[in-house]
Amino acid sequence: MRYTRLRLAISLAAILSSLSALPAHAQKIIKYAHFHPARMDQSMHASAVTFKEHVEKATSGSIKVEIYPAGQLGSAQQIMEGLRLGTVELGVVHEGGVSGVYRPFNIFGMPYMFQSHAHAYAVLDGPFGKELGEDLKKKTGIRLMAYADNGVRHFTNSKRVIRTPDDMKGLKIRVQPSPVFIELVKALGASPTAIDWGETPAALAQGTADGQENSVTTIMSASLYQHQKYATLDGHIYGFFGYLINDRFYKSLTNEERLAVDAGVEKAKVVHRDMTRSLDLSAKKVLSEKGMQVTELTPAEVDQFRNATQPPVRKYLETSVSKEWTDKILSAIEAAKK
Repeated sequence: MRYTRLRLAISLAAILSSLSALPAHAQKIIKYAHFHPARMDQSMHASAVTFKEHVEKATSGSIKVEIYPAGQLGSAQQIMEGLRLGTVELGVVHEGGVSGVYRPFNIFGMPYMFQSHAHAYAVLDGPFGKELGEDLKKKTGIRLMAYADNGVRHFTNSKRVIRTPDDMKGLKIRVQPSPVFIELVKALGASPTAIDWGETPAALAQGTADGQENSVTTIMSASLYQHQKYATLDGHIYGFFGYLINDRFYKSLTNEERLAVDAGVEKAKVVHRDMTRSLDLSAKKVLSEKGMQVTELTPAEVDQFRNATQPPVRKYLETSVSKEWTDKILSAIEAAKK
């Protein structure tokens, strides 16, 4: 009898021990991918840390956020594919990367659309931006949570001061492998050279390309000023990053977890926008301090660039991407000016 009670006690203890070892709820993991160095002076990383701190605290640890900076999970194309498949839960991807799986995002390559950061925010945060996000989700299964700044894009080069479209003639300008950017540079009389981002610093150092176009944030983070003497603050493109999440994963969260993720993205967006906008607005000072000769254009000079580039780029977008979405963004831009 004593032996039977002993065996029962041992068995019960083993069962209780195994049950206590099981988590009450399985912890959910968000793999968060971005492309900036893992430094708090980098807008993408500072915003990622902001997201992680908020979500983990707000969910009492039911969600764990793992940040993968500096392209550790692959290129923009690979991250987009991971978001579609669900192997990456959340990614912060620039508009060029998004357009690889959802062509309408190419419309953001229309040059000289926005008058200011506030003008861009009014379009992106308004009905147009929401409608585009819904269509992205419907077509790809990727939910667009927010738009954040990738900086206003400017031209730099190693040869001469650029003040008019004629000054661009003959220059070899590195562009991302995108037909929209190729059309833009061709319209200015320069020679577009499509080069992947990872090869760009070497191409500038070796003279494969005379110049490039990017935001101050990117110029600084990649130290492109080391190989570029001249900068022209023409502001031809307002670049942005989409905060993207796999929709199946998002729907698998509890209501409380979704609220935490929504709020975390909003906090991250604010940090991201504020840091990038601050650099944009101090572009002349920041680049001059790195030894670059910076040229600021008057509104009349910007109009020369706009008049040279918008018609051919618009024609390309209407015929090769989507006339519907091209018309919609131009209407939203006009409405946001009022």
